[in-house]
Order: sequence, then structure tokens, then C-alpha cells
Amino acid sequence: MTVRAPHRSLRGIPAVAALLAIGAVGCSGVSDAVDSAKDTAKKAARQQSVYSLDIGDCYNPNGKAEGTAYAVEVVPCDEAHVGQVVGEFAIEGKGQKYPGDDEITAVADTRCPVEAQKFAPDTWALPKGAALFYYTPTQESWATGDRAVSCTYTAEKGKFSGSLETAKSLKPEQLTFLKGSNAVYEALWANQPEKDTVEDDLAGYKAQAKAVEAALNAHVEGLAGIEGAEVGKLRSTLQKAAGDWKKAAGAADADAFYVAYDPAFTGIDPNKSVAARKELGLATTVPADEAEVWAG
Repeated sequence: MTVRAPHRSLRGIPAVAALLAIGAVGCSGVSDAVDSAKDTAKKAARQQSVYSLDIGDCYNPNGKAEGTAYAVEVVPCDEAHVGQVVGEFAIEGKGQKYPGDDEITAVADTRCPVEAQKFAPDTWALPKGAALFYYTPTQESWATGDRAVSCTYTAEKGKFSGSLETAKSLKPEQLTFLKGSNAVYEALWANQPEKDTVEDDLAGYKAQAKAVEAALNAHVEGLAGIEGAEVGKLRSTLQKAAGDWKKAAGAADADAFYVAYDPAFTGIDPNKSVAARKELGLATTVPADEAEVWAG
């Protein structure tokens, strides 16, 4: 999934006032002008500093989703909106000097998916086109002590309605399934080596395989406590996949790695979990970006 980072700004938002001249206009014109004035006043009243956003807030950015933001329009979640705050955390251990955009982004890339899953564990149930964005400190706000990062799901096009929060409504077995499943794919992508070929970084790819194997073993253990024929079938499939990832992690050379990697990667194809998800009452449509990866 693509992550964008709109920076926050230290500057505040001035008060907004709308003055409309409605002198020599007809009744229809007056009505339209009044309605427009009401909409403007409502939007102005809803302006809130990005520094005061809370988890669960639904909002519309004042302009593009990316870039420096001073404030956003916070709206009731049952109204159409562009984004919702789904997690937050404070950056720690970086000292007083601003660490730079790249380092801040790296921290947010790692933490925001984890925080977002606490709020909306089933990423398959997200609205189409919802992507993970985040508000991070700027160099100026860092100097004043700002260390907060707000993680949001934001519609890349259009808007969506309703809250994305599902964690509180899910059953224990659903949460167990999602926790294990999310950890597997997080282990895969978070440990993806920068080099494109195994020959250029065999150690890196073996480390990735070891991380995926560990996540799979934990997931398989969690599935053992969940009843259901399809869940049982998936558990057997993932158990075999864990063995293939273990072989990849212990490969003596690149050729041996490739031999193990092919069935290992195929073994965690998200499509293999659809039947178990249906049995558990979870979303069953594989997200487009994941489907594209395994389709190739």
C-alpha cells in the first residue's frame, strides 16, 4: 500500500469571515447566497489545528492531501469525508536536532501500519482507494518540541462515509486471525531487501525469509484455537508455507533460495485465505494492490 506524508505547519489559521452583499438580487439569488454563506460559516467553524487531531476524527483537508497542512475541517463521520485519523504516536530517541525528512518518514512508514491496524484490523474491509497517509512534524515544529505523528486513512479519490473503526466490533477469533495474518505480510514487506536480486543480497533475503517464517509459525499457532473446516485447511497450507520459508532462510546459495522461495511465496497468496475469511465473517475481496502482486 502507498504511504504519503503531508507535513504539519507551525503556523496557525486566521479567523475566517465571509461577507456577502445581497442587495439588488431576487429571492432565488438571496436564498442561494444565504445557503452559500451558511456552508462557508459551517466549514469555518469546523476548522481545527492538525496538532489537536484525535484518533477517530474524520476530516477534509483544506486543499490537497499532500503537502504542508495548517488545519483541516473536522466533520461528523457519517458525513462524506476524505480522511480519518486511525492512530498516533510520538517519535522518541531522536534528540533535539531535527533528524531530517527521510528519517521521520522511515519511522512513520514503520509505525503507522501498526497503529492503523489497532483501529481497523481488517485492511480488506477498507473503502476502495483508501491509502495510509500521515501528518509529521516539520523542521520548524520539531524545534518547539513537536514529536507527534498522526496516522490517517485517506481517500486518494473522492470521499467515503462512516467510521473505519472495526476493532471494537470484531469477535476474538476474528481478531486472532487478523493479528496473525497482518503480521505475516508486515514481516514480508517490512523486511524487503533494497537489492532487486537475491544474488546481490542473499543475506538480506534470507533474513526476510526468517522473519516471514517466524510470523507464519505464530499465525499457525493462533489458528489452532479457531474452529472451522476452512480455517483448518488454511492452517495446513500455511504450515507447509512456513516450512518452505524455513528452507529459504537456510539456503546455502542463491539457487537453493530460489527453489525454496517459489512455493514459499505462492503459499501465502492472499487468495488462499478467502474461504477461511468467509467462514469467519470477514471481508473476502483481496485488495487490488495485493492481488496484483500475486497475479504476476
